[in-house]
Amino acid sequence: MSPNPANLTDLERVATAKILNPASRSQVTQDLSENVILTTVDDLYNWAKLSSLWPLLYGTACCFIEFAALIGSRFDFDRFGLVPRSSPRQADLIITAGTITMKMAPALVRLYEEMPEPKYVIAMGACTITGGMFSSDSTTAVRGVDKLIPVDVYIPGCPPRPEAIFDAIIKLRKKVANESIQERAITQQTHRYYSTSHQMKMVAPILDGKYLQQGTRSAPPRELQEAMGMPVPPALTTSQQKEQLNRG
Repeated sequence: MSPNPANLTDLERVATAKILNPASRSQVTQDLSENVILTTVDDLYNWAKLSSLWPLLYGTACCFIEFAALIGSRFDFDRFGLVPRSSPRQADLIITAGTITMKMAPALVRLYEEMPEPKYVIAMGACTITGGMFSSDSTTAVRGVDKLIPVDVYIPGCPPRPEAIFDAIIKLRKKVANESIQERAITQQTHRYYSTSHQMKMVAPILDGKYLQQGTRSAPPRELQEAMGMPVPPALTTSQQKEQLNRG
């Protein structure tokens, strides 16, 4: 039976209020919170990953200039835990900065395969995402790096500024923070390479080297030598006269 508040003194009312609605932590809870950390394996694992995204020092074109600016003291991307590595064995993030050609595509896929799991990809720049200004004229530019390796975050622009890379890193960190170890096998892509068939056909080489053996490459024509006032060697005149006789 609760006491009647009207019959209590002021001190008793304060003590009753503290018991019913405590305003401070109990001593046991406060000691536990200062010495014990409660978390899940997923949160701890993801926190370790997003705090140490080591990018690979990889660049193929002008976008890498913007990426290289992050290493300097003005932007200082080391504060995000991004330590650039020169070996794919020690990197878990690759930023494809620049145009990817068909000659570079096998090397890019090999670097991606050599990176340990889990690994992430950021496509930086219009040339990497869609081929950019080379998509209509060039026959060697890959129209999207996602045809070769899976992409997690896209950065549009030509070229994107370093602040855009920071924004992509923050988005990637949020994606990593929401991952689950149990769902990794479910969400992992199986068919990730060469998703688009180019249907290219092998043709005979056009440059066979015969043009290097032409006589006009060893000496200019007689008409050009005469027009330039150069002395015409007698052997050249004789050979050209023989050619004319043979044609006649």
